[in-house]
Amino acid sequence: MHPMIERPVRLVAYLGVAAMFGALLALLVQAIAPGSLRGALALCLPLALVYAFQCLSVWYPVRQLPASRAGAPRLVLLLTAASFVSAAIWTAVGHLWARLLAESGFPELPARFATALPLFFVVGVFLFVLATLVHFLFVVVERSRDAERRGLEREVHAREAELKALKAQLDPHFLFNSLNSVSALIGSDPPAARRMCYLMAGFFRKSLGLGQKERIALSEEIYLAETYLAIEEVRFGARLRARFRVAEETLTFAVPPLVLQPLIENAVHHGIAHLVEGGEVTIAAARVGEHLELVIENPCDPDRPASRGAGVGLANVRARIEALFGHRARVDVEALDESYRIRLLLPAVPAV
Repeated sequence: MHPMIERPVRLVAYLGVAAMFGALLALLVQAIAPGSLRGALALCLPLALVYAFQCLSVWYPVRQLPASRAGAPRLVLLLTAASFVSAAIWTAVGHLWARLLAESGFPELPARFATALPLFFVVGVFLFVLATLVHFLFVVVERSRDAERRGLEREVHAREAELKALKAQLDPHFLFNSLNSVSALIGSDPPAARRMCYLMAGFFRKSLGLGQKERIALSEEIYLAETYLAIEEVRFGARLRARFRVAEETLTFAVPPLVLQPLIENAVHHGIAHLVEGGEVTIAAARVGEHLELVIENPCDPDRPASRGAGVGLANVRARIEALFGHRARVDVEALDESYRIRLLLPAVPAV
């Protein structure tokens, strides 16, 4: 639809401007061919409104203006010719209108119109050119918005593809590590291996349902973290201890699903597993201003061997948070000789 017609307020304003042009044209006619001002207004005001609608047709050829400059000269030439044709048609309509008004009490108008004919033609060309420029501005704005919208759509699609790839990467990574844990227990403690398999089935049943969502409540994420630690406690026994310090108000905040699990997994496999006496993994959540602060902290052996893993967990969390929140979120890592601490700052937004 024509942008001037799709909004009534815009159309009314456009016709108001056209009426002002009509009044100005009547004053010019009065100066060139003196006579009744009422007759000049009766002639010019309807003609100005008619020409206003006539100029709206410029929108359609202007929309065909090529983005490149290759076909621009040809189109400019066509629009110039169209301005002369449009002005000629308008003056012909004006002549007929003047003759109709002559039969309605303004007998002098045909002669006055003939005197002011060059003025009508020049004004017709000028208004057509002005309308072309205004419509060209509309086209430029429309194309700019379309380009911006397409750019945003491409960005959203790229982020969605990235998130899907990261989620697809996360599930096999956790499964691989869990199966290694089960394999380690089968020979030494078959009942514990069976219990771990049972816990894993419950964990995957819950995580697969939540993993389809873009956001979940922190309470659900804490439940997954507790279930995962229960799985690992089967293997590590008393060597693994967990402590949760989660503020009540944070439980309803939205977080990406499985954002804590890979970090807790790193704390267990790269921290607790290398300590003879084990240690405590601390998971904390608090509100800090407009952010939700999540902290995972664990002790570690300063003399532990270098990890041979691919480092998927932390890199995955960083990439997901960057894709979801951009500069509004942050991941900080503090690696000391005897402790390892990861701090996540996410926007404090309630889960829907």
